[in-house]
Amino acid sequence: MPITFFDHKNRLVLFCLVSLVSLLPLHQAAASSPSFNPLTFEMRLQTATGDEEKIAMIVQTLEAIKDPEQVEPQFLFDLYMDLADLYEKQQNDRKAVEVLAVATDFAAKKRDVLQVNQAALYRRLAILMEKTGNARKAFSAYEQELAERKAGVQFGPEVARVLEDLARLSKARGLKSKASQYEEAAKAEQKASQPAEAASSRSDGQGGYHEVEVYYATDRAETEARDLDNYYGYDRGELQYGVVTVSVPEIHVAGAVEAPSIWKLEFSADPSKHVMVQKIEPKDAGSYFERMHKEFTDKGKKEAFVFVHGYNVTFDGAARRAAQLAYDMNYSGVPILYSWPSAGKTTRYIGDTAVVRLSGRRLAGFLEDLKEKSGATTIHIVAHSMGNRALTDALELVALRNQDKIKQGPLFGQVFFAAPDVDAGLFVEMAKTIRPVARRLTLYTSEEDWALKTSQELHGSAMRAGQGGSDQAVSSNFDTVDMTGLGSDMLSHSYFADDSSAITDMMSLIWRNADPEKRCGLVRQTRSQNGTAAWKYTHSDCAGRDFLAILANLRQLQNPTLADVRAFLSKHVADPELSKSYETELLNLLQ
Repeated sequence: MPITFFDHKNRLVLFCLVSLVSLLPLHQAAASSPSFNPLTFEMRLQTATGDEEKIAMIVQTLEAIKDPEQVEPQFLFDLYMDLADLYEKQQNDRKAVEVLAVATDFAAKKRDVLQVNQAALYRRLAILMEKTGNARKAFSAYEQELAERKAGVQFGPEVARVLEDLARLSKARGLKSKASQYEEAAKAEQKASQPAEAASSRSDGQGGYHEVEVYYATDRAETEARDLDNYYGYDRGELQYGVVTVSVPEIHVAGAVEAPSIWKLEFSADPSKHVMVQKIEPKDAGSYFERMHKEFTDKGKKEAFVFVHGYNVTFDGAARRAAQLAYDMNYSGVPILYSWPSAGKTTRYIGDTAVVRLSGRRLAGFLEDLKEKSGATTIHIVAHSMGNRALTDALELVALRNQDKIKQGPLFGQVFFAAPDVDAGLFVEMAKTIRPVARRLTLYTSEEDWALKTSQELHGSAMRAGQGGSDQAVSSNFDTVDMTGLGSDMLSHSYFADDSSAITDMMSLIWRNADPEKRCGLVRQTRSQNGTAAWKYTHSDCAGRDFLAILANLRQLQNPTLADVRAFLSKHVADPELSKSYETELLNLLQ
């Protein structure tokens, strides 16, 4: 009988039911609660004197949760994972298996919110189950991992490794014929072409997705696994370089990072539906900059943007976000990711703060190398949340070390500080030094940013630079744009990339370096005490994704005329009134 890779749904249901029956008390304990604050919990956890006390605190917290819908899903998932980590550290593998099974089931149910790599979870669960002597359940977990990888159109070593594990367990169970089939399949996978090569023939739309190459630099340490799921972890490492290939589906909606949703009966990642990491290619510094230089030469447009992610972000999550930004802007330059060693957990805020400043020193050197060695003539930079701590430190160092060069002109183009988790007063002072480094500095703020409100409490009520409102940070050295009008979600912390309106504003700056009064949707606020104006975003005709697409296409014309604008709008916008509104906004931007 041939091995089937896609009959996993029934096994998934059975596997989850078995896990839930054996772990019902723990799962019920997690189903309750008013609102829980991850940062407050982490501070409490720091007071624990040992692992036993940490375990007791997590279990107590889980037992206190009465309504899981009132708790941020990421926080609940991170509690499970922290508990599993602690049990595994104590070599209590049976307890670790119990908790990890619940976490895996929870992640599957919350796919659209958590965006957790389900294949990696199944693999970890399978390995632990083997250690506890439960080969049958381990085999089922490996099957689930295989199904996830095949549904995600993964090829080569990652899939071969799972097939080898299944072959090994099949032999142990006396299933020689099945073991032989798995071994043959593993050999075939080892010879299979790499993900990008296998998918390249389908990136024209036949496979339902496109591919975006993102250059990266990271001071995360490599993990032992070194595969797509977990190539870089959250331990500190030396600066490394490479290229990560991310697939973006044809059905992609601007501002979204599509992931499997249980509500859509999506049990596995699929590149025709979801944004996925497909390939990671580490490179030495020489070949990295040589490849980038050649790409700039081939493209003719020598422009790049660097994205620095925030707190609670993994390497693959940052790569997907960088690719989404580049894709949504129809970016014709080179997208670059700088990924610092965030733990990627809501319960590791304090740990993230301990590593981000060191990354700022390394980011400074990388930006200088990028300017000198890449061949780019224009480099834009976008930082989010805690990533702004690394960026502000980096830019201040660059400014101080390159004063002679700055006298000849700014080193960088547009610099965007999105929802910065930086002390507001410190940010204003640092901007004085940073200002000459870039053509323009833009600060995005919001009054509804839950994460920054929590950070403010953690920092003795000191306002964060990313917080909006009457007391928001303003200066003649940067433009302050209050994005509260975009609304709020559970965190309201990634509005700069989750909403096409913010991306439209960023594109307007990258393309035209337009003053705030010329950009769509921005309204001047009451002048501050020092006479500096701030700006507030309001919804308008250009708030939709259509206007973003129009900007992306017109930008390819470099310097479009009024005739070009009208010709494009007449062809693509059917509503005459809307076309006229778009024309007005575009001409204002192009002036």
